[in-house]
Amino acid sequence: MAIKFAIIKERKSPPDRRVVFSPKKCIQLLETYPDAAIEVESSLVRVFKDIEYTSQGIEVVDDVSDCDVLLGVKEVPITALIPNKKYFFFSHTIKQQPYNKALLQAILKNKIELYDHETIVKENGFRLIGFGRYAGLVGAYNTFRALGLRDGIFTLAKVETLADFVAMKVELNKIKLPAIKIVLTGSGKVAKGAKEIVDHLNIEKITVDEYLTKTYQKAVYCYIDVMDYNKKMDGGTFNKTEFFKDPTGYESNFMRFAKVSDVLIAGHFYGENAPYLFTRDDAKHPEFHISVIGDISCDIDGPVASTLRASTIADPIYGYQAASEKEVPFKTKNSITVMAVDNLPCELPKDASEGFGRMFFNQVMPAFFNNDKDGILERAKITTSKGTLTERFSYLQDYIKGRD
Repeated sequence: MAIKFAIIKERKSPPDRRVVFSPKKCIQLLETYPDAAIEVESSLVRVFKDIEYTSQGIEVVDDVSDCDVLLGVKEVPITALIPNKKYFFFSHTIKQQPYNKALLQAILKNKIELYDHETIVKENGFRLIGFGRYAGLVGAYNTFRALGLRDGIFTLAKVETLADFVAMKVELNKIKLPAIKIVLTGSGKVAKGAKEIVDHLNIEKITVDEYLTKTYQKAVYCYIDVMDYNKKMDGGTFNKTEFFKDPTGYESNFMRFAKVSDVLIAGHFYGENAPYLFTRDDAKHPEFHISVIGDISCDIDGPVASTLRASTIADPIYGYQAASEKEVPFKTKNSITVMAVDNLPCELPKDASEGFGRMFFNQVMPAFFNNDKDGILERAKITTSKGTLTERFSYLQDYIKGRD
């Protein structure tokens, strides 16, 4: 069965330059699947210009209403929704986010089949696609940029002014770090992306024991996971499976790192009911030593106490004064310098789009043409063409009706 895909224009403000498929990926789609067709909705902000698509023979149009499957990145404004279509984008509704309730209501009203990029998962629930690596790359870079600006020791260009990841690495090659200790949290794509930047700077990785007990005359870092910064309240052995299932019997053990660290790059996923990494009271402790925090995960007023709000690409850095628990200018003496941009991959749109496109092409596209034999589309579908929630997402029923 022939399927016509559309690459839709991103309409959110501030503008997002990312796209699901580059011109080359569109060509690969047509070459791989003879039953596929594709159109690109004209856009003035997309990282790949309209002419880059048309020069490859891909049709660029102003109206994609004749397409079956519409592929985007960010939420589609309610006024731009086309009824009775299949849509793929990050809807930010599956956690019952209040600000997008009306969007999900409109999707149901328009009998749209919604597939959220976040719900494209394996049978075990692990996500198959995402921008995590690019959040990590940009987040770590921005953390070092904040350090340089705060202390006046070096200047890094903003990522959004650079062409791509290669240019980022060239920029990083210009700087020299002082003798600092950096702690990096997490084990997923975000943390691994951040680790790429740290490793590119040739910062020596040391063990937890070395990090906690030794001093160094150069920059070093420690890469820690959930069992390193949490412990059982009863003093028993840490059980990772138990922790992820029910973390209520655990408490943070991060303070031992906070006492010896200068920089924290937070790339870990925060699960519901898990202990906070550090609290506002922890930050007031006389031995709390961290002075720069790159909170890539950016959970507001959550596990990283200094993250009072998300910062922006335009204004990415602010200060947190532990004593007053208030925001201050980031160069304020004895404050913690915070980088907490919540849309980091937008700063690296070309690389992020190409990486995302590879994942989507490899993990999702086959499902359209193999009768979804692995259940990829079935698991990801939030709403049906009849204007109802799927069974998997029936828990959203109270959310869309406005009940608590």
